[in-house]
Formats: sequence, structure tokens, C-alpha cells
Amino acid sequence: MSLPSPADLSANSGDDRLIVALDVPNALSGLALAERLGPAVSFYKIGLGMLTGGGLALANELKQEHGKRIFLDMKLFDISATVEHAVRGLAQFDIDFLTVHGDPHVVRAAKQGASGKDMKILAVTILTSLDRADLDDCLIQQGDIADLVVERAARALEAGADGVIASPNEAALIRALPQAQGRLIVTPGVRPAGADSGDQKRIATPHKAMSDGADHVVVGRPIWQSDDPRRAAEEILASLP
Repeated sequence: MSLPSPADLSANSGDDRLIVALDVPNALSGLALAERLGPAVSFYKIGLGMLTGGGLALANELKQEHGKRIFLDMKLFDISATVEHAVRGLAQFDIDFLTVHGDPHVVRAAKQGASGKDMKILAVTILTSLDRADLDDCLIQQGDIADLVVERAARALEAGADGVIASPNEAALIRALPQAQGRLIVTPGVRPAGADSGDQKRIATPHKAMSDGADHVVVGRPIWQSDDPRRAAEEILASLP
């Protein structure tokens, strides 16, 4: 795979607080989007939906040939030995961030698998597409969703997670935790003012998320569905505090 203008793509002047989700059909579409975004964006998220469409090859090309940072959003969950083995394999791709579910045994196994590498293990708390009714359907314990997110974040951080994934609504509460000192908070469910919320239920603007303590905001559809993705990304960056 290659791009017609690699020099422009690799001119990495982007603010890496913005992570663009490449939730497009395949690696070629992802490369084309990265070309349109050019140096405005320096950090990309590649998720499970892209995995069978060349996601790891895309991650490798963006990282090794164009100097981009890569967030591999796999949300791994399995027995400890399997998680450790999977993370050790993924760590060979020089990934910056990798997500696992926030269960302490999963986090500990992932950290073991990432041992000796710079890859950060981020623990998923509760998906930003879920609300209390969804948690009831899944037989998740009763309680306010923010309280559950904060408790789950605290346990994951105690287990050694380098950071957590949480909605912007919980960013300030997590940032206030003693366990969160020096750790990362990455917030999906971020939408510019006036943007369609899509399937996200717990959302905020990029400015609000960053003001409340997030280190990175993840934005997908408001950028890649735009007629001018680069301008959309630049407007989000300009809104950050």
C-alpha cells in the first residue's frame, strides 16, 4: 500500500490530543483519509471493525512510513494467559495505545504481555454507547453509571493500567482519583457542537472533555463523514483549550 503524497502525510505537525478514528471499511480507505488529513492529524485509532480489512497493515504503514501515532482499539477480554499472549504479539507492531477490558485480571495480563515495550495499556470502563437501560439488560449491578465507571477505572488503575477509556461525562471524576495521577484519560463519545450524536449516548464537546481532564479525545464520524475532513479536524483542534 502506498500514498501519492507521503511527504505531505508525514509532515507531522498535528496536535496529538486529537485521535481520529479510522472507522472506514478497509486499509485503502484509511490511507486515503489519512492523505486528506495530511499533517493536521498525527494520531489515529484503528478498531476491531478494520481488523479484517487490513487494519494491522494500515497501522504498520502509518507508524513506520509516515511517523503517525497509533491507537489499536481491540478491547481484549479473555483468560489471563490468552490476553497476555495476544498483547505480546500485538506489541511487536510498535503500537502506542492498546485497549483491553478493565477487569483487573485482564489488565494485569495485558501489562505482562506489554512488558519491555512502550505500548500503553488502556482499560475500557463502560462503553460510551451504553446507558443505564443497556446495563440492566446485561445484568450489570445497580447504581449510577458515573459511579460504576469511576469504580471500574479505579480498579483498573490499581491493577496497573496506564490509563482508561471513559466518556467525557466521567473525565473530571476520574481525574480526581488518587490512582489517576500521571495516568491517561482518553475519551470517545466526543462530538463538536451541533454534530449528530449517532450511536453515542454519553457525549460532550471536545473542549468540555479536555477541560474536564481528558488527555486525548477520539473523534470519528464528524471528521471522516465531512466533505472536508481536514478542515473538520482543524476546527476541532482549534476548539481545544
